[in-house]
Amino acid sequence: QVPLVESGGGLVQAGGSLRLSCTAPGRTFSRYAMGWFRQAPGKEREFVAAISRKNNVRYAESVKGRFTISIDNAKNTVYLQMNSLKPVDTAVYYCAAGDRLYGPYTDWGQGTQVTVSS
Repeated sequence: QVPLVESGGGLVQAGGSLRLSCTAPGRTFSRYAMGWFRQAPGKEREFVAAISRKNNVRYAESVKGRFTISIDNAKNTVYLQMNSLKPVDTAVYYCAAGDRLYGPYTDWGQGTQVTVSS
């Protein structure tokens, strides 16, 4: 399988925005449910957002109203628009592909670091 590759992470001040991208040249994202997860230092990986093959979406309560997941099937790219960022959003963010909106997610990217300063 072509690996998933995340990009768009970085350092941002609290209240700022970032847009993460996940792509895999040659894959057909419309065949998968796509998700974003994150892992903060010393914590377990947690769910952030997901989008199904039918474009149904779900979000973690902690990011509802601030983050938006979207997909461009023509570009085989899934995005995570993150607004009103908080220091607690600091984590490594991972893209994942799976069969259904609620998982399981079986293919994972290497992650991209997001750091939110106060």
